[in-house]
Amino acid sequence: MAHANPSPAALAQPASPQPPAPTTSSVPTTNTAPVSPASVAAVTTSSVAAVDVPAPSGEVMTGAQSLIRSLEEVGAEVAFGIPGGTILPAYDPLFDSQKLRHILTRHEQGAGHAASGYAHATGKTGLMIATSGPGAANLVTAIADANMDSIPVVAVTGQVGAAVIGTDAFQEADIVGMTMPVSKHSYLVKDPAEIPRTIAEAFHIASTGRPGAVVVDIPKSALAAQTTFTWSDDVDLPGYRPITTPHSKQVREAAALLAKAKRPIIVSGGGILRSGAWDEMRALADLSQAPVTTTLMGRGGFPDSHPQHLGMPGMHGTVAAVAALQKADLIVAIGTRFDDRVTGLLSSFAPRATVVHADIDPAEIGKNVRVDIPIVGDAREVLQELVPALKAEFAAGNQADLTAWWRQIDSWRKTYPLGYSTPTNGQVAPQHVIERIGALSGPDAIMVTGVGQHQMWSSQFIPHEKPRTWINSGGLGTMGYGVPAAMGAKVGCPDSTVWCIDGDGCFQMTNQELATCAINDIPIKVAIINNSVLGMVRQWQTLFFNERYSNTDLHTGEGSVEIPDFVKLAEAYGAVGLRCNRLEDVDATITKANEINDRCVVVDFRVATDAFVWPMVPAGVSNDEILYARGMSPVFDRTEV
Repeated sequence: MAHANPSPAALAQPASPQPPAPTTSSVPTTNTAPVSPASVAAVTTSSVAAVDVPAPSGEVMTGAQSLIRSLEEVGAEVAFGIPGGTILPAYDPLFDSQKLRHILTRHEQGAGHAASGYAHATGKTGLMIATSGPGAANLVTAIADANMDSIPVVAVTGQVGAAVIGTDAFQEADIVGMTMPVSKHSYLVKDPAEIPRTIAEAFHIASTGRPGAVVVDIPKSALAAQTTFTWSDDVDLPGYRPITTPHSKQVREAAALLAKAKRPIIVSGGGILRSGAWDEMRALADLSQAPVTTTLMGRGGFPDSHPQHLGMPGMHGTVAAVAALQKADLIVAIGTRFDDRVTGLLSSFAPRATVVHADIDPAEIGKNVRVDIPIVGDAREVLQELVPALKAEFAAGNQADLTAWWRQIDSWRKTYPLGYSTPTNGQVAPQHVIERIGALSGPDAIMVTGVGQHQMWSSQFIPHEKPRTWINSGGLGTMGYGVPAAMGAKVGCPDSTVWCIDGDGCFQMTNQELATCAINDIPIKVAIINNSVLGMVRQWQTLFFNERYSNTDLHTGEGSVEIPDFVKLAEAYGAVGLRCNRLEDVDATITKANEINDRCVVVDFRVATDAFVWPMVPAGVSNDEILYARGMSPVFDRTEV
């Protein structure tokens, strides 16, 4: 996924360069990365429109009141944030808002991840608010995280008064400069008259094309000044024209290839979820009879229980999915970016495959993997054309026999299924805990994770049957994502059971948001997979650093000093604290947690320290070198099929 700012340019149709824009206070601030003519047009034409077309008269109010009114008009329902000096003028009219709920978090990073979790679960645009300097800087991780995973969020930040920008004023930080490389677009709005238009544009850009993070930085002087509020639902960005409808000729070529391929595989990515294309993906799979693999960000976009589903590809994917990609003669990838965790060593990835890559962001097509048939368009629209095109091919008698391909795939699935070993010392296997959480909570429950071993096990051992029920930090891999993202998901889907499956390391980064949950009646459930170490890092130290465990012991579990006591910590935050360290108690503990719905529940699951995530493709090597267990590589003929 490309994440240079401005992404609007990367997504836009070609546009003619425009003359330099007049100096205005609301010019979208662009990146120092190479800028296409389209991106220039996006900035200059919108700026010219703002100067040349006077806004009609409206209600007189402050810039702060205009901001809150604009957020209401754009349909924002909830904001996660923390007030501070420069954003304080906006919090005064926010106090009176009947449409916009504000949730006071305990850390700005928590606010950002909560906005992301809300957007993940609902498909709507998440909103985060922070003050200048340290407040805005604390949002940067969340902004980068959401942008890498194509999650629509808007960050509204206060800034020091326009007159003192650049003087190192108290709590001044260049948030626009900080976020340019990690956001889809950034604005600095000095003129209060430009606030409504900018908010409308921000939400439009965040939620259209390839979704992402947009930053709106507003100096305190603009919030305090008087202005005339004017609202329009029409957003006019001449240089920003995301291509959603695919080129029919390319779709037909893709259909012809899929009809004739003897070893095809479909890669279903996060774009399937972003575009709401899960029914269309199911239709393509059912028609083509090709195997399907879902990426980490695409889990739930195609049901795990479907007989054609092979599981997740890549570093911790199933042997069947990894091997099928390596042996395929055709890859049809939709809404995915072919990141390094999927491809392994690029030079050896899928050496015999013709590649069809459909994505709404043209910058992703061909960025990592050579593509034979590029298709730029929204995943849903691509599939809506691809399915009938494939039907036409079949009707014309063009349909390959996939019997031998499925015989080979089924052999891999039977020989190398996902599994784990039960510890012989009486400890609980973490995979068992996670598997039982999924089984006892059901397919409608929303599962949110932090980052690490527990994240991979949750992807592997929980059946992901429905869209928008799997939420995690994929591209950035942000520890501490789990608790606040689960909080945001529960706010967006209050009737759903929301579990945060977290590590004892991740949990300690953002567990203060349990206070936010308690005070705001947001009853999430947290399963701490407590192995007393930074598990994934320790796994790498075991495999690649001669078992030299430098600074990975957390001392939170059995046989350690047990700091902190997670049960007492949960109770201090107004949650129910439970502990489970015996295999025979796992189901009863999960059931008890599921029965408590009036407050948060935190379960300290004491699990084995040395459980590893398998399969595994070590970083930087070929997917052909996948390990099924320590020192064990699947035995398959490299030239078979």
